[in-house]
Amino acid sequence: MQADPVRPYADKLIRILALTMIISSMSATMFNIVLPEMSRDFRLSFAEVSWVSSIYMLIYAIGSVIYGKLADTYKLKNLLTFGLLLFFAGSMVGLGAQAYWVVLLGRILQAMGAAVIPATAMIIPVRYFPPESRGRALGITATGLAIGSAIGPIVSALLVSAFHWRWLFCIPLLILFTVPLYRKYLGDEQRQGGTIDWLGGGLLAGTVALLLLAVTQGGWLYAAGSLVLFVLFMIRIRTAKAPFVQPRLFCNAGYSVGLTLGVLAVSVGYALPFLTPQLLSDVHQLLPGWIGFAMVPGAVVAAFLGRTGGRLADTKGTSFLFYAASALLLSGFILLSSFAGVSPFWIALFLIFGNVGQMFMQISLSKTISLSLPKEQTGVGMGLFSLLNFLSGAISTGIYGKAVELDASAAWNPLSLNPGASTYSNIYVVLAAVQLGILLLFFVQFGRRGRLLPELQATGSKG
Repeated sequence: MQADPVRPYADKLIRILALTMIISSMSATMFNIVLPEMSRDFRLSFAEVSWVSSIYMLIYAIGSVIYGKLADTYKLKNLLTFGLLLFFAGSMVGLGAQAYWVVLLGRILQAMGAAVIPATAMIIPVRYFPPESRGRALGITATGLAIGSAIGPIVSALLVSAFHWRWLFCIPLLILFTVPLYRKYLGDEQRQGGTIDWLGGGLLAGTVALLLLAVTQGGWLYAAGSLVLFVLFMIRIRTAKAPFVQPRLFCNAGYSVGLTLGVLAVSVGYALPFLTPQLLSDVHQLLPGWIGFAMVPGAVVAAFLGRTGGRLADTKGTSFLFYAASALLLSGFILLSSFAGVSPFWIALFLIFGNVGQMFMQISLSKTISLSLPKEQTGVGMGLFSLLNFLSGAISTGIYGKAVELDASAAWNPLSLNPGASTYSNIYVVLAAVQLGILLLFFVQFGRRGRLLPELQATGSKG
């Protein structure tokens, strides 16, 4: 009911997708470490060159839900071919860039193409794997994302130490080799057809764009514009004959609560890659290179255990994996709060709990949400989930940045003995409390007697 039976070549497809995730996640973050060098080369301020990263993530976030919607109407293999070729074209433009505006154009084209990847990463496991093996598929794609995130900064640092930063545009060119493989193994099935509500899609894109600008650039004008477009979007989906998003999608309690849990979980999880480098720099006075090394063990262990998390979701259930993820995250936040001022070696070990917990949480929620969706709405439904992940990450990092500036005078955690780490210790205490609230919300919706998890409902419907 929720997915097609196991398709031929499904296992090959998911491995190709994992490779694609590695390359795309590397491309998303590789340019962060060369922004100061770009600023000097083009004689621009750091804020100006930071658009190389900001505009990529902005378009990437919006594009993920648009590709998801298109995948409910058009062949996925054609969308992937278009997106990956556009990604390749953007890389070629950036590689030959001699002016800043050309670099920016290259990143825009890259993002417009690469946005097909997160949509695909949600859709292929849903369409090509039945519920009982979907967790394994999601675990493999999550592993690819974790590997790319772990090695991206390392590969970037090694490449720019020997060559000009423009050669970072070369790495994404490898993705071109996956196009014939997708063309070979993806099915030729035509979706239900129909028209696309481009006005509704444009209103949603504008809402997200202005909201992200309000968070990253500041200013009430952006926020007000986002609110106006959101109101117009809600009116549009209730009046259009074939709206971009069906309003009844949000009447699905499992899906709506799953989205809420996903937004909160991603917001909490973003504290690990955002706050920890600041902690290591401010409190421990580590140089950027050493901070990168401290972040590697957690990412590597998470990548190693990604498939294990997927198997647990299939064999023990998403509820079991969610509780395990919550326990790991709570342990990580409590340890970081209690010992924020200790040796960076211990901070690196504590991050392992958090990184593994965040990966398990993502796999659990992805499978839970996918099983709550009707088959004809998997593309836009999972695309919205991906979009909200980006939004919650952007908003949470802005909140964490403001929280760090509060400069607490005393730690709320009695085990935190380093006064210089009090601010970070307090933030981790709050994050532990939020994670506990997420756990309680999950239990109320899915854990109480009489509220079956989606996979149980799907199994029951088959019987």
